[in-house]
Amino acid sequence: MPRDTSDGKRRLFEGHAIFGKLPPSDLDELLSHARVEHYPAGCEIFAKGSPGRSMLAILSGSVRISVPSSTGREIVLTTLKSGEVFGEIALIDGEDRTADATAITGCDLLVLDRRDFMPFLERRADLCIRFLKLLCQRLRQTDRQVEDQAFGHLDSRVAKALVRLANSVAPAGAGGASLSISQQELANLVGATRERVNKQPRSGRALAFSSLGSG
Repeated sequence: MPRDTSDGKRRLFEGHAIFGKLPPSDLDELLSHARVEHYPAGCEIFAKGSPGRSMLAILSGSVRISVPSSTGREIVLTTLKSGEVFGEIALIDGEDRTADATAITGCDLLVLDRRDFMPFLERRADLCIRFLKLLCQRLRQTDRQVEDQAFGHLDSRVAKALVRLANSVAPAGAGGASLSISQQELANLVGATRERVNKQPRSGRALAFSSLGSG
């Protein structure tokens, strides 16, 4: 699919969960401002504390949202896949980024700058409601993650994390991207040390079953 043509961007917009239901006139307005950017696997998209000048929609690939801890470890908040958006908090309130964003696989991202998108959002109450629903979903997801890390058994947390990762990329051999994750990255995702994750017998089997390399 073309990355830089208007027709290519329109098809990407029309298939998006949030923007796909907009009428053609609104799509045309957004298309006049939107751009598509590509990030290779492992590339930083933005860093915590950087200016929040844009919102990004994932057109293909998957993205890790994380924060650095005071001890230097990375704490993974969530992984996002095609059809999801991120960077909306800083875009809406105009403050700095609240987390790091990193491409897990090669990603194509649709980028909308705050200066162009906010006037449009102010005129569309239905789109505001969709974003409110999105923020509520993110808050519920964060609450579940905090509960899991506080009360859940490690083997259960590992299994849930692997399922989320497997769902964040297209199946291998079906034209989608493959995903490799190290035990340290898995440990960051479940809020544990690599040594503890390595002792979980389920983690090795789940990695193999999900076609996720142990790294």
